[in-house]
Amino acid sequence: MTYRFFFRIVALFIPLMLAPMVSQAQSISFGADFFSRYIWRGYDFGDSFSIQPGLALSAGNFELGSWASYSISADGAAANEHDLYASFGFDLGSSASLAFTITDYYFPTGTEWSNFDGDGQGAHWIELMTSITLPESFPLSLTAAFMVHNDPDNSLYIEAGVPFSVSDVDMGFTLGLLPVESGFYGVEEASLVNLSLSASKDLQITDSFALPLSAAYTLNPATEQSYLVFGFSISP
Repeated sequence: MTYRFFFRIVALFIPLMLAPMVSQAQSISFGADFFSRYIWRGYDFGDSFSIQPGLALSAGNFELGSWASYSISADGAAANEHDLYASFGFDLGSSASLAFTITDYYFPTGTEWSNFDGDGQGAHWIELMTSITLPESFPLSLTAAFMVHNDPDNSLYIEAGVPFSVSDVDMGFTLGLLPVESGFYGVEEASLVNLSLSASKDLQITDSFALPLSAAYTLNPATEQSYLVFGFSISP
């Protein structure tokens, strides 16, 4: 059975999977982020202001969701993205957790949604990811993401993050790297691609409504590019 045939079969069953999930969902969340740039793992997608809607259904430790990013510039439309993902998490106690996620990255750039070709020719990139957050006494998060479909190099991305706070502002430092060559990320050897410092805080508008604000400085040593991004989020 080829990858293409397998993923097409899975795609056909997605509506059948969604129906019982919707009826049994314990919570439904949706909203949108608005960012001056879409920076993903140290790379700029679209070179434009980006609107990023999301919809997720949760039942117990399982979450099924969709996330997208759309450039407001016609020149950045080639980087538009619409993903589906499924995630299962485990509470390890003392605020520690473990999660497994499968993500279908779909780029609607004129290629049909049904095109599940591989070797960089298809419209879908499938990634398996695992992440662990250590206990509150040492709140380091570690993530490993492995591209299993449509990437000839089967790229592996590894990331570590450390949260902290300054005054009443939530901060975070992220370090992301590629341990080997990857055409998908455009590196010919092991490379550090993501050094990021982020800050977030809620702006209280009324007694019952606050607007989440965030900013991040990101440096990609591999491409020698840096970005400063500002954004806000809205949700019910």
